Amino acid sequence: MAAPGYGKRSAPDQAPRDRRTFAHLPDREAHIAAHIDRLPEGAAIDVKTLAKELAAYGQQAIRSALNALAQAGHLFRRRETVGDGRTQWVFRSYFSRTPRSDAWWKRFLKGDVPEEPQTAVSTAPPHSEAYEALATVARTDPRLPLSAAECEDLEPLAAAWLARGIPKAQLVHALTADLPAEVHVPAAFTRGRLLKKLPPEPPRSPATRAVGLPECINCGTPGRPEAFTDGLCRLCHGAPDPHDRTTPVDIRAQAAAAKAAHRTGRSRFLARRARS
Repeated sequence: MAAPGYGKRSAPDQAPRDRRTFAHLPDREAHIAAHIDRLPEGAAIDVKTLAKELAAYGQQAIRSALNALAQAGHLFRRRETVGDGRTQWVFRSYFSRTPRSDAWWKRFLKGDVPEEPQTAVSTAPPHSEAYEALATVARTDPRLPLSAAECEDLEPLAAAWLARGIPKAQLVHALTADLPAEVHVPAAFTRGRLLKKLPPEPPRSPATRAVGLPECINCGTPGRPEAFTDGLCRLCHGAPDPHDRTTPVDIRAQAAAAKAAHRTGRSRFLARRARS
């Protein structure tokens, strides 16, 4: 927490937090904005403090992200005197998960809070089971503070686990078990686990055999009764293959060629033996 009067000040009339609250921001800015949004009123949100809390980013990255959040209307910083007759100047930081225009912030600081137009009721489809599993991971362990945008990005990888019959609770446990002391880039770490620990596909059930047909007593091949001889299929019984187009003439020619090759080889062997 910051010293009294120096920490986070939340703007009024903010929209409720949901999966798309910071989806319009780049990943880094969305992650930092989601972190600030979860901090209590009066928490320190200066560059050095945030860099310590978010070890994945250095001070320069935090400073750039805060400037981007200010341009997007989520953060408004005002330089003013401490008050009570003192001449010391400080920055007051105001945060809103609902983006505001510069005109809104200026009117707000004057005490004239403008009314926000009523937004239409969201018709977004309910979260998928894969998204809910990732959101549960983000709430289960503070070392994996996944943002809404990161959950959406990782959703297809988590869905692959569920498609292979892994229950949601088991998926959450696989992603949060045995975490290191510090996770520098939670989204990249979670992506790595989803890819490297993906379980194998479940084995396919054996093919259903034909019902009511006899089977070969040797290989189990089903067929009609006339296809078997003494309970054996043609291949197991040794019968000629009906698709084999080899004629008797071909068989005699092949046998003669084999005998000739044998005689030639034997003659060469005898000749070499005589010379030796």
